[in-house]
Amino acid sequence: MKRKKKLRNEIKYSKLIIFSSLFLFVIMILRVLQLSTSKNIDGVNLQKLASQRTTKTDVIKAKRGTIYSSDNDILALNVSSYKLIAYLSASRTDNKDNPQHVVDKEKTAKALAPILGMSEEQILKYLNKENVYQTEFGSKGRGLSELTKQKIEALNLPGIDFIEGYKRYYPKGKYLSYTLGYAKTQNDEDDTITGEMGIELYYDKILKGKDGYVTYQKDLQGYKIADSNEVREEAVEGKNIYLTIDSNIQFFIEQALNNATRDFTFDWFTIMIADAKTGAILGTSTAPSFDPNVRDMTNYIDYSVANAYEPGSTMKTFTYMAALENGVYDGNETYLSGTYVASDGTVIGDWQRSGWGTITFDRGYALSSNVGIINLINRHMNAAMLRQYFRKLGFGHKTGISLPNEVSGKMDFKYETEIYNAGFGQGVTTTPIQNIQALTSLTNDGMLLKPYIVEKIVSPEDDEVIYQGKREEVERVASTSTVNKMLQLMDDTVNGYGNTGSGYKIDSQELIGKTGTAQIADEKSGGYLTGKADIISSFSGFYPKSNPKVIIYASVKRPTMGLQKPITTAIKEIVNNIGKYYGTEAPTISDQVIDYELPSFINQKLDQVKTTLSSKGMKYKIVGNGNKVVSQYPYAKEKITNKDTIYLITNSSYTMPNVLGLSSKEATDLLKLLGMKVKLQGSGYVTSQSIPENTPITNGMEVSLALNKKFEG
Repeated sequence: MKRKKKLRNEIKYSKLIIFSSLFLFVIMILRVLQLSTSKNIDGVNLQKLASQRTTKTDVIKAKRGTIYSSDNDILALNVSSYKLIAYLSASRTDNKDNPQHVVDKEKTAKALAPILGMSEEQILKYLNKENVYQTEFGSKGRGLSELTKQKIEALNLPGIDFIEGYKRYYPKGKYLSYTLGYAKTQNDEDDTITGEMGIELYYDKILKGKDGYVTYQKDLQGYKIADSNEVREEAVEGKNIYLTIDSNIQFFIEQALNNATRDFTFDWFTIMIADAKTGAILGTSTAPSFDPNVRDMTNYIDYSVANAYEPGSTMKTFTYMAALENGVYDGNETYLSGTYVASDGTVIGDWQRSGWGTITFDRGYALSSNVGIINLINRHMNAAMLRQYFRKLGFGHKTGISLPNEVSGKMDFKYETEIYNAGFGQGVTTTPIQNIQALTSLTNDGMLLKPYIVEKIVSPEDDEVIYQGKREEVERVASTSTVNKMLQLMDDTVNGYGNTGSGYKIDSQELIGKTGTAQIADEKSGGYLTGKADIISSFSGFYPKSNPKVIIYASVKRPTMGLQKPITTAIKEIVNNIGKYYGTEAPTISDQVIDYELPSFINQKLDQVKTTLSSKGMKYKIVGNGNKVVSQYPYAKEKITNKDTIYLITNSSYTMPNVLGLSSKEATDLLKLLGMKVKLQGSGYVTSQSIPENTPITNGMEVSLALNKKFEG
């Protein structure tokens, strides 16, 4: 009986084991089915997980665009940059005779120290790290140049290697630094170059381009599996930006500021020069400057656009314009100069407290009389009239120039003394770029122009111009009579006897303008500082007066002993160099000079253009053998005289013109229209050309021009 019972128990346990096994098998089958048919298991995407374990994506870095001057000088570009690394793991070395890791750490540290500018102890801290495969060397081991890399490679140190990347490089150093700004990589993990100041910041997205990528299947060692598919999206290079900066004029400014820094003291000194007929910025700089390669700046402010200050007496030009435009100005009307007592008892005086007796308003401008402004406002104007005209000229508003952090300045004045102060440039604030914009109205027959600094933006793939900067008219703000009167007053200020601008007088008397001296506001007391040097000295003007080509605005804070010499010396040096560059000369008294504003001759028949110019007594030369004008020099809307020559480029093959006697600027502009590259030797006028006249021109042909201050021809 017991044996039967035992047998039944054994059968019972056997069935239990069989059913349990079947149950587990069914569960396993169901799990396999689930795994094979479901994407997500326990919150994990198996397909994605498998892909990540076998797929690798590499970023294809986009090349950042290059920044050029208008004459193709490279101002900012990407160059190869290297990060130094050291392999510390002995597992890299298979052959002791050819070690692939750092073997002698003391020797390595001693050899690297002088090249990296680090102590041996600092380097050994990195080399003595434990349980690491490789190490880097901190900030001193990053951003190494090709030359530094070659020096280290020449040491033949085992285990030393480099990772190549890119960094932003500025080949001209401090040249145009605040305008260009700088761009840099953010950190070790992200080597993307990002603009942080100036043009680099304003156009960061356009310069940066778009990174691409390549996705491929990898093996266990991380290498691409041969003949496997890959997904690739190529990087899109950043766009190239051409500024309106003329590298020669920029050099003249930089040189003058360097000399001023050497010879004088000041807090800051800024100079800006614009094309008088278009508003294009030809040069701009501020001292102290900085090198964007090392970013040794003492401040981050671009004084040309981001610093509004009280301009002083250069503002009198625009007060006089307001009176002229409102029909209330009589230059022969007189007043008593010296001092004026406002109704609240405030005494406002001329810079020469004793004054000059009873003088005319015309004379008051040349002598920069504050009391003259007060009498002009008291007798004929009011706050609304003045404020409205200042704002019409663009003061109190941003110009919209494509530079970051532009400020609008302040044009708030209400009470009696505030109105007087505003009339001679105190209590209101402006920026250099606003002054440049307002001054364009006096070189364009009353038409206000918008200043600009980008000539064009070009796609590097196909050289397509995706943006073209150009002359942009804002509105007419002055009549011809107002313009002529102001130019005459500015001429008297500089070239008349004993006036405030006499220090700017040059031999040709072609420089005209207005000086300014503003007291510096005392932020603590609300008044003004009284020290002799506590001023901002400024100058605004045009050159040459017979046919203005450039607008000049300059200002300096706390010049040596409060003297004008730092600014007069710099401006006269620059104008002297510009005169040589443009070949500008004052016409002789015996010559009859006729002004003429060029229309556009483009797309007109050559015979028709020749007839038009001949009837006006204008000289011209024809380039090419076509019957239709496709380009011209000088350009449309430029003012020339009957002493100038107009070049008409036709729709045909070209031959080398005779450019002897032309200024370097004239010759360069003309030859560039013909697709030629120009190499200049010297300065002044062209005395010889390497390619003979009538030689057929091919695109990209280079010609060398020898220049001299005088041309004997």
